[in-house]
Amino acid sequence: MLQDGKAALIVSQNLLCLSNRNEIFMTVAQINRPKTDWTTSLFMVFVHTGALLAFLPSNLKWSAVGVALLLHWFTGCLGITLGWHRLIAHRSFQVPKLLEYFFVFCGSLACQHGPIEWIGLHRHHHIYSDQDSDHHDSNKGFWWSHMGWMLREVPAGQEVARLTRDIGNDPVYLFFNKYFFPLQVLLAIALYAIGGWPFVTWGVFVRLVAVYHCTWLVNSATHKFGYRRFNTDDRSTNCWWVALLTYGEGWHNNHHAYQYSARHGLKWWEVDITWMTIRLLQSLGLAKNVKLVGSKTT
Repeated sequence: MLQDGKAALIVSQNLLCLSNRNEIFMTVAQINRPKTDWTTSLFMVFVHTGALLAFLPSNLKWSAVGVALLLHWFTGCLGITLGWHRLIAHRSFQVPKLLEYFFVFCGSLACQHGPIEWIGLHRHHHIYSDQDSDHHDSNKGFWWSHMGWMLREVPAGQEVARLTRDIGNDPVYLFFNKYFFPLQVLLAIALYAIGGWPFVTWGVFVRLVAVYHCTWLVNSATHKFGYRRFNTDDRSTNCWWVALLTYGEGWHNNHHAYQYSARHGLKWWEVDITWMTIRLLQSLGLAKNVKLVGSKTT
């Protein structure tokens, strides 16, 4: 009986120790876990819920779908991919200042926060790609790298000012950084005046959700699916179907290997619509100092 009592005491002590360790672990995890960003979280619920209105028979109009596709290209390709990403974040080529501001405007209508914050966080991602400091570190799971990270406060935001000194004091960038959401409201009003609720539903809600997830797939899917041509210090991959959805951004391993390159699809079969657009601008004399892999700027 005495031995049984000692055994029970030992088991009890071990369980208590394990419980304390779990409490400590949970406490540390809670401390390290960023707080929920309720503004962004509620906005995402609102936008995704609004997109469901597209299933109402009264909103199913081909003209509205056409508006959504046009604005997807306008904001996703010209704005985010060509403008904010390749032109400004990486300075892969140069265009006249007024044209640069036009691309900043296009990207602002994608409603992915302001250009200064977006560009600063993107530059931060490339410095710490797939490390613990990377705000959408793919090692933390698909959901986290896809959109989970933005539903919480982003500590990397403190580094934005340091990483955007080239644009941080530009009054045009500051304007769009401050008023990107009111611009979306004005766009919605204009679409309503032209085509009523179907245009608003498809041109704002559906289009925003589509551009959001296309952009986020570059952070998630192209760090998980596809092939790796270059041995970079992260998990970036080349994913053909993401490239088709994102105007060429899916050739992500190529991009991480040569961040300065205006061309991401390095093989003839790696379709890169954004690069084709840059080439068109170049032929028109609007794009200069275009940086490419293995060649001088043109």
